[in-house]
Amino acid sequence: MNPEDTPLDATDLALLHQLQADATPSNQALAERVGVSPATALRRVKRLWDTGLIERQVAVLSADRLAHTLGHGLTAIVEVSLDHQATERLVAFEARAVADAAVQQCYRVSPGPDFCLVVTVADMPAYQALAERLFTTDANVRNVKAFFSTHRAKFASKLPLPHIA
Repeated sequence: MNPEDTPLDATDLALLHQLQADATPSNQALAERVGVSPATALRRVKRLWDTGLIERQVAVLSADRLAHTLGHGLTAIVEVSLDHQATERLVAFEARAVADAAVQQCYRVSPGPDFCLVVTVADMPAYQALAERLFTTDANVRNVKAFFSTHRAKFASKLPLPHIA
């Protein structure tokens, strides 16, 4: 089933709201929170998975708490402009970028640069290695502009959904 063909009602939206906030409750607890039977919750959540509206279930790690163990690391927002924007050139750069573990997010954008990347590395030498892997070895990369984060004020993984009554 195609996600575009999946109508979402208030129950679906309530389930999605709950699962975005915390995907760990039992089916029984989820059903109670949403006000439906456990069978209905199970059937609906399975449909949301089957249609691809739910992609995956992950643990969101605390960067601040990990910093005490691993070091703070370095996050950069990187604008990348290519010389040639033919589809195959855009796809080739995008494939290399998304395959790199340091790239947390990759967006094709317009107007302006061709891509915006959010990257996380251990330190500046690790960023230099990333830059060599992705930017300096690609003759089609014309310009790279990096902005280094000094403070993260917000990080969210929840998509905004219509408010449910």
